[in-house]
Amino acid sequence: MLLTCLGLTCLAGPGLALGAEILHKERSLYSNVMVTRAGNTLCLLFNVRSNRRNQSCMDTKYPKKMIFAYTKMSMVSLLFAPDPQHILVIGLGGGTLPTAFNQLYPQARIDVVEIDPAVTRVARDYFAFNPTSHVKVFDQDARVWTKRANLLDRRYDIIILDAFNGEYIPEHLMTQQYLEETKSLLTANGVLVANTFSISDLYDHESATYAAVFGKFINFKIPESANRMVVVPGKSVPEEQLLTRANALRNTLAPYNVPIRRYSRILIRQRDRRPDWDPAARPLTDQFAPANLLQSQ
Repeated sequence: MLLTCLGLTCLAGPGLALGAEILHKERSLYSNVMVTRAGNTLCLLFNVRSNRRNQSCMDTKYPKKMIFAYTKMSMVSLLFAPDPQHILVIGLGGGTLPTAFNQLYPQARIDVVEIDPAVTRVARDYFAFNPTSHVKVFDQDARVWTKRANLLDRRYDIIILDAFNGEYIPEHLMTQQYLEETKSLLTANGVLVANTFSISDLYDHESATYAAVFGKFINFKIPESANRMVVVPGKSVPEEQLLTRANALRNTLAPYNVPIRRYSRILIRQRDRRPDWDPAARPLTDQFAPANLLQSQ
């Protein structure tokens, strides 16, 4: 089997906690959606087959506190776009990231693309996600939405790619063509941050795909997480400026449990490292996607 890391084994935390209470369960068009509670922890789970993994969790006592490493890691986007006016989030989950961005930048326009209306409804009903005039949700496939956004000349200072379909990142959102379409939505100094995985046989192909579209990128990893963030800044930010921005954000991000100063130091060390993937790996395309790779094994 090609993938050694599937579903939320890499993208989020463990599955159904022992003794957890099931608050909501439904079969949507795209996956099984479940909401559970264990003590103060409320979790959203997806599964298509039998594997269940937490996609998003919230501490109801401290709702701002980010629980998963990948949500905290996504906040490094603010080191490269410290005053975002337009933010795009692909994949809603429990709404952790758009909610945090809205709290931090209430005047920013935040667009969220989520294919599953059931997920949007659950985020509203259980996870305090609140769409407003500044936070809009589009229940559409991200590939279709991105094509239309380009036709409308929309541009974003921050783009977060965090789509998940219950098994893995949808393969049509991993290809060179999709990333090129997404790249066109960035402002000149905008930053893209993609939540992906660090332990998979697909690692080389996915890395090669980002390199083919964006050239050099920062391969942001931390020891305690199997996630990695592909960070693509619109322009290089000097080390001193990154550290200054991290210091300025330290207290602001403290309620969210984001160690931004530590992250800034890790980013500085990692951004000039040589690629750790096979440079001969074939990029993923609409004609050569994970399904093709699986069938070739």
